[in-house]
Amino acid sequence: MLAFFFMGLVATSTAASAWIMKDVINEVFIDRDKTKVYAIALAVLVIFAVKGGATYGQMIVMSRIGNNIVASAQRRLFDRITHQSLAFFDRMPLGDLGTRISHNTNAARAALEMVITSIGRDLLTVIGLIAVMVVQDPVMSLIAFVIMPPAIIAVSALVRRVRRIAKSQFVSLSQILSIMQETAIGIRIVKAFSAEEWLRQRMNAAVDDVERQANKIARLTARTSPIMETLGGFAIAGIILYGGYSVIEMGRDPGGFFAFITALLLAYDPAKRLARLNVNLGNSLVGVRLMYDLLDRPIVLGDKAGAHDLPKGPGEVSLKDVRFQYGEAPALNGVSFTARAGNVTALVGPSGAGKSTIFSLLERFYDVASGRIEIDGNDIRDLTLASLRGNLALVSQDTFLFDLSVRENIALGRPGASDAEIVEAARAANAHDFIMAMPEGYETSVGEGGNRLSGGQRQRIAIARAMLKDARILLLDEATSALDSESEAKIQTALERLMQGRTTLVIAHRLSTVRDANRILVFDKGMLVEEGSHHELFARDGLYRRLCDLQFREPDAAA
Repeated sequence: MLAFFFMGLVATSTAASAWIMKDVINEVFIDRDKTKVYAIALAVLVIFAVKGGATYGQMIVMSRIGNNIVASAQRRLFDRITHQSLAFFDRMPLGDLGTRISHNTNAARAALEMVITSIGRDLLTVIGLIAVMVVQDPVMSLIAFVIMPPAIIAVSALVRRVRRIAKSQFVSLSQILSIMQETAIGIRIVKAFSAEEWLRQRMNAAVDDVERQANKIARLTARTSPIMETLGGFAIAGIILYGGYSVIEMGRDPGGFFAFITALLLAYDPAKRLARLNVNLGNSLVGVRLMYDLLDRPIVLGDKAGAHDLPKGPGEVSLKDVRFQYGEAPALNGVSFTARAGNVTALVGPSGAGKSTIFSLLERFYDVASGRIEIDGNDIRDLTLASLRGNLALVSQDTFLFDLSVRENIALGRPGASDAEIVEAARAANAHDFIMAMPEGYETSVGEGGNRLSGGQRQRIAIARAMLKDARILLLDEATSALDSESEAKIQTALERLMQGRTTLVIAHRLSTVRDANRILVFDKGMLVEEGSHHELFARDGLYRRLCDLQFREPDAAA
């Protein structure tokens, strides 16, 4: 409303600057009235001072509104994205997400600014100037309005083409961002396989597409100018002919004629902007639609109505006839087992057997297709996600650290933990010594994804994070895979200490790390095929025995 008020002042002062031309011509140049010169000069000064101040106010207010639109939309988008399930991220390219949260939010700002500015400033200005024109000479006004129908028809045809091109341009912009992200994330592979030229070709193709489409949009937008200029030329020429004739032959008031011409010329630029509005708006609305496509996407996996927190309990985990599939082939096919509270349950088997899928379902990154997963008899779908995941601590083989300090990465395990607790967790994970050897100790930045640390250091930070969380259920997905033998021995001791009194599920490919588990579950092709202790399973001469023989080569060593 404040912006509209300032725009109204701009429109009024613009109309007044055209209206006063009548007095300038008649009182000063024709009547030569000296007393009116000072009054008219002062009036002109006031009019343009008001216009300048109102323009400044309008720009400041619109900038604040526009910046708030972008910030608000980005917050809403990010909130919506983080509430989506892992299946959403499996399907949605990173470049697409990045483009929607940057380009599309700015498209929303541009669209709203165009609409508000066009209605508040340009439309009000044109209305005010048209009022001046009609009052001065209704007949000449009709001549000026003749250009409107053909202008509207011509511009409407351009709008449809701009929308089609803008959508293609968004796809290419997303591809540019995706290629850049892939290059940065996989730069070691890029260098190792000399893939720079291949990536350059992909990037060049995407950039060329964006450039070509931008040029098309620019050409289409620019076509409004020759259309409006030509039609406007016809209108002004007709007005000059009629107005000149009426002043010379009919003795009409020359001041009124000049006021009319001034109003017409001042209306010309805002009228052109209004004519281009649909074209520019069509371009921006493509981005706005894509933004709302993401904002309106339903949350597939979230808290159900009446969800409750997980009650305190020992932490027994049960799977009952659980089935799940990512695509056509089932990832889990009727899996049932119970991981007893306080015990270590190991999940082993060939790659693709379904072990990591069990962890993903337990964390509710996905929901089961059928069956149930329970913690202390509570179906995890009946629990709030915050409560469920607050009782689970995950350390995976794919360690991810944020571009924060060492202290902040460990503190993610339990926000609000004291410095002493963070240091204690780091000591328990055998990380304190190498952290203190770093330039800034616990305040050292680990880099994007933890790229300033070795694989073993990243893993120990992740283990410290899980230790600090102190959850009742511990999920270890090859938690020591990135460590050397000496560090692994120290970490294994720390993990054994951490596992005491907790329900622990361990995924292990190196079978030597789980031989002391209370129970070992052997999976193959999404099914539980064997279960028991290490010695029981080894004695059966089944899949577990064959996996041991493959790893240790010598049967005696395996035994």
